Amino acid sequence: MSRPRIVIVGAGFAGYRTARTLARAARGRADITLLNPTDYFLYLPLLPQVAAGILEPRRVTVSLTGTLPDVRLVLGEAGRIDLDGRTVHYTGPEGEAGTLGYDRLVLAAGSVNKLLPIPGVAEHAHGFRGLPEALYLRDHVTRQVELASSADDAALCTARCTFVVVGAGYTGTEVAAHGQLFTDALVRAHPLRKGMRPRWLLLDVAERVLPELDRRLSTTADRVLRERGVDVRMGTSVKEATPDGVLLTDGEFVDTRTLVWCVGVRPDPLAESLGLPMERGRLLVEPTLRVPGRPEVFACGDAAAVPDLEKPGAYTPMTAQHAWRQGKVAGHNVAASLTGRELRPYRHKDMGFVVDLGGVKAAANPLGVPLSGLPAGAVTRGYHLAAMPGNRVRVAADWLLDAVLPRQGVQLGLVRSWSVPLDTASPELARMPDGRERQRDATSTADVPATTGQRALGGGGGDDTSRTITSPTPEPVKNEQVANRPAPEPAKNQPGGEPAKNQPGAEPAKNQPGGEPAKNQPAESRPGPGPAGDQPRPLPREGEQ
Repeated sequence: MSRPRIVIVGAGFAGYRTARTLARAARGRADITLLNPTDYFLYLPLLPQVAAGILEPRRVTVSLTGTLPDVRLVLGEAGRIDLDGRTVHYTGPEGEAGTLGYDRLVLAAGSVNKLLPIPGVAEHAHGFRGLPEALYLRDHVTRQVELASSADDAALCTARCTFVVVGAGYTGTEVAAHGQLFTDALVRAHPLRKGMRPRWLLLDVAERVLPELDRRLSTTADRVLRERGVDVRMGTSVKEATPDGVLLTDGEFVDTRTLVWCVGVRPDPLAESLGLPMERGRLLVEPTLRVPGRPEVFACGDAAAVPDLEKPGAYTPMTAQHAWRQGKVAGHNVAASLTGRELRPYRHKDMGFVVDLGGVKAAANPLGVPLSGLPAGAVTRGYHLAAMPGNRVRVAADWLLDAVLPRQGVQLGLVRSWSVPLDTASPELARMPDGRERQRDATSTADVPATTGQRALGGGGGDDTSRTITSPTPEPVKNEQVANRPAPEPAKNQPGGEPAKNQPGAEPAKNQPGGEPAKNQPAESRPGPGPAGDQPRPLPREGEQ
């Protein structure tokens, strides 16, 4: 008798944990296949530290084949799922087509960058959902400081050293906090004009930083940012982005070459392509994570609308915390469905959240106890080391070296601006040099097309990067002001050219006009990569792995 075939689509927080839990439960009695565009699981909560030069890129990646020995890895992007034929059609890394048959399917495709109809954003901003975007941001910021230090024009120097982050959720707050420290370190090697200092702006339409968290944590983060020199502007966002700056909703035009888009994420379009009942772009599932009417299909993470049993009538937010925990339940339930055992519903209990603000500063509330300063920093880093599925020693070593040695402010030039567009269905993959991008067929690459006649507020508090404490494991109209500005310099984001001003940054925002709730909600666990929810981090509960 042949063994049952199980296909898991996506290796983010939800997909990775599903695969690991299922492999342990199946004990070799099932053929488990994991379909993912990359051969690693990305630990998203530490991505801002990669952009700030604290951690090397491979430190935040966990090898899928190295940590999932009983799971077969297939590199590729799912393009079409035939539910009646029980097959998944995908495109491989070199453009080849493939098909996988299944007896059980777990959809854990996660989320992608969220766009809003704001003129110029798609052309002049970047997301913050994957390693390519983090590497691009680090190079771009380094380049701007180096160019500013040698600029003869004071206005140009100021523009190059002004960095705008939109979205004050987890990702945006951490990017701004780490970014200010990073650029301050860079100017020590590349001094600017007398009296000048790099300037970071953090914008959001919400009334406070980190609106999803307890007000005390929000106040702590706001105070640390302002003391560090970050210009925090709540109730403000981007009205229009141009090559030489951004027009804010309060009417001010900010000269800048850097726009980091951290306003939110949206469910992967693959879920919607199935033609099943949806809830705001997410696939409706039962509390057991099974798809109604399709007993062989399960879904979890950002792609699934999972009923929140703690809040009747609501669905769990799109966060890494929930994605990681749902992955464990999905793994157990898929195994149970093969043996006829009872399926368990998904329940959760928040154990606290942590937000890394760089240096020794952080905001945390483990078990509901609010912490700030050094104690919060120790709890935050300890949580990350416990929650990561691998690379703990390497991460700890990088932190130690960063504490005693200066950071290396050099450009590697490996990722160019045009290779990491904001408008992409695959933030984990860089665009190919010839302009082709590997994308799933039958999926749309844009959330909402930006048109020159529309205006909408950007920003938002949500974030798809979870920072929840979770069980440790061994997301042009030109007014007078713009029109009177000097003509913009030609963009350099052409293949082979210097990256333009499109900056990285994307995080789930919830308070967007017309936008859907962001996924970067506190995630109880930050273990889990990419597409899955993004993240606050809940404390581990006794007995949970």
